[in-house]
Amino acid sequence: MSTSGTTLTGTTTSGTSGSDTTASGVTGSGTRTAAAADDGGRDGPVRIAVIIGSVRTGRFGPTAARWFAGELAGRDDVVTDVVDLAAATLSPSLDTADDDLRRRLDAADAFVVVTPEYNHSYPAGLKSAIDAFHAEWAAKPVGFVSYGGLSGGIRAVEHLRTVFVELHGAPVRDAVSLHEFWSLFDADGRLTDGGAGAAAAHVLAGQLVWWGRALRNARAAHGTPA
Repeated sequence: MSTSGTTLTGTTTSGTSGSDTTASGVTGSGTRTAAAADDGGRDGPVRIAVIIGSVRTGRFGPTAARWFAGELAGRDDVVTDVVDLAAATLSPSLDTADDDLRRRLDAADAFVVVTPEYNHSYPAGLKSAIDAFHAEWAAKPVGFVSYGGLSGGIRAVEHLRTVFVELHGAPVRDAVSLHEFWSLFDADGRLTDGGAGAAAAHVLAGQLVWWGRALRNARAAHGTPA
């Protein structure tokens, strides 16, 4: 099984797919935040919510998410909001949802889901967060940054694509896949792959901006699908 997009491969061969541990994280970036942005309008900046999908202790997700957000920092057509599901409050029965999370998802024009691969799929906490909302996902592009062992998390992405289609989301073609991620980042959370990651992030960002603007204008003119 494979997924479209750029594959980044580390130099080590140990470890198994689904690992989600890291020795370090990234504490911030120069990304423009949603709070500092204006409403954008037809051709204004696209608001991209970068969602950290793992809530496990020792997770690698924050490092990958903040790396990707940092790659978006130089673009004047993007406003980034890094959303950490570990900080959200979701009812196990899904009868109530975190109001702050709802507001941030609703404000987004596009999403990037940062996910590990657990047992050939994605985390249960991420599924709960997705299922807690509906209209917030509709008619918006969704991109993926996945990480794992030899598979790089691509099987988790394949499952997520079908879930977002069911919610009227619009998964984009290309994704970033971090194979053997533990060998790709230094102790400060910087990607040390010779530029392949930056190139992959640029492609994904370009697709999200194109679709983000197109679908934002379509929602403004026609609403969202029933």
